[in-house]
Amino acid sequence: MNLKELLRENILNLKPYSSARDEFKGKASVYLDANESPYNHPYNRYPDPQQTKLKEQISKIKNIPAANIFLGNGSDEAIDLLFRAFCEPDTDNVVAIEPTYGMYRVCADINNIQYRTVNLNQDFDIEAYRVMDATNVRTKIIWLCSPNNPTGNDLNEEEILKLLHWFRGIVVIDEAYIDFASRDSYSRLLKEYPNLVILQTFSKAWANAGVRLGMAFASEEIIAVLNKIKYPYNVNMLTQQHISDMIKNDGEEQVKVWSEIIKRERTRLSNELLKLPMVMKVYPSDANFILVKMDGAIHIYNILVRKSIIVRDRSKVTLCNDCLRITVGTAEENEALMAEMRKLRY
Repeated sequence: MNLKELLRENILNLKPYSSARDEFKGKASVYLDANESPYNHPYNRYPDPQQTKLKEQISKIKNIPAANIFLGNGSDEAIDLLFRAFCEPDTDNVVAIEPTYGMYRVCADINNIQYRTVNLNQDFDIEAYRVMDATNVRTKIIWLCSPNNPTGNDLNEEEILKLLHWFRGIVVIDEAYIDFASRDSYSRLLKEYPNLVILQTFSKAWANAGVRLGMAFASEEIIAVLNKIKYPYNVNMLTQQHISDMIKNDGEEQVKVWSEIIKRERTRLSNELLKLPMVMKVYPSDANFILVKMDGAIHIYNILVRKSIIVRDRSKVTLCNDCLRITVGTAEENEALMAEMRKLRY
């Protein structure tokens, strides 16, 4: 992979914005360089634009060098930046599986990039040769979500490795739900595959969706490009401090406890749903949700809404006809759902 050949020419030649906090990184008693207010400390000061201390903490729990970490306002920021860095509008294209996370297509449309899709097979899995058949010389990125959303399953590792061997562009594996899966992260392959980008988040297992912090792991060269084109202070001070405090206070151990509870509830909820006459199939899940095929899915969805129980209607998504996506909640929340489901008569 030649990164310079993959990058948009204007991005390759871009001179990045340099903020006051980029130019002076030390400590001082008087700061008169960034046109900040001298009042309301510490919120009057701009946050660290490179999130240095937080990246060092994340490096330890993820076993990834800080230089290989990008932090953004949710994983969506990294997704958008990858389009802006590598895809020339109205010229390049990307390939993604279908169905999958909807923001890949939205970012492609925003950036005027052709979005090519390859349907998953009947097991909701990928076949590498079919993905490669959808590529051409203008394909810059292949998007893979594993465990996948909305299907919930982990994609076949052998097929993913084939794509990493064959494709000479960027391969992105979105691991937002990795903490609920049984495998290790593909971040272990970063040294072997310089074209690999891994996305993870603090929104799911870490229970911080409202805080908005996403991670991208990649080669130093790719991370440098993302840092070059991101907004100067893209992760605010409150987010950095909150996640830092959580990590300091054994947050990783708490996440493991939460994840195990959710996985147990996932199994229990799946088994209980399968007892219902309207449930045709509960698809295997490696995430914190399950995809359920039901007779009369939209009707059931509307009944649940009236009962103040909100699931996600995925019945119009490719290959997901008559399917509802149900997030695994607490035991009490799951039982509230089941209580209403058991009342339905078919």
